[in-house]
Amino acid sequence: MTGILNCLQNLLDRTRAFDFLGPLALRLYLVPIFWMAGTKKLENAGLDCASNGPCSFAPKQNIIDWFGNTEWGLGLPFPELMAYLAAYTEYFGAILLLVGLAVRWIAVPLMITMVVAAVTVHWPNGWLAIAEGSGFYATERTQGAIERLDRAREVLQEHANYSWLTENGSLAILNNGIEFAATYFIMLLVLFFIGAGKYLSLDYWIARKWRNTSDT
Repeated sequence: MTGILNCLQNLLDRTRAFDFLGPLALRLYLVPIFWMAGTKKLENAGLDCASNGPCSFAPKQNIIDWFGNTEWGLGLPFPELMAYLAAYTEYFGAILLLVGLAVRWIAVPLMITMVVAAVTVHWPNGWLAIAEGSGFYATERTQGAIERLDRAREVLQEHANYSWLTENGSLAILNNGIEFAATYFIMLLVLFFIGAGKYLSLDYWIARKWRNTSDT
């Protein structure tokens, strides 16, 4: 029995040759998330910025207003500065994650943006990103959302082509809880500790070059 377990452990250990795939998958998963978040906050910052006008890379005014307004926004101090920090962190963070450069460094401000988003935007809505009527994380808010969803479904079934509307997926109500922000935070936390990974990151090749230079 011990021999079999040792054999299985040896086989498992051999998979460490591909351990660079873990951080690579985390990086590539997070890239479009932060790219979309950053470009939505910046004026003409997408891939087609040349066709939309000069690439100013300045936060949109409505984003700045949303950061500072206490009635319908986040009510944060120094809203213009906060908008710049959030937008630049997400935009350039996506680029750094893509190429695997300074991944452990950029993970820190990206984690901070996730904490700020979770506390200021998502926290009052509970955990769930999508409303559910039952389960461990269900609340009165999500249960009420399910009642509204059932009513919406009845209306659509009676007055619309419901089968066409739900052909590619069932109807859902966004709860906008902290679930996604917490998930991205955990993924960034892992990258902070393990780094960008071997072979397919600039961090790896820069560190390898640095070590070779220091050894000579």
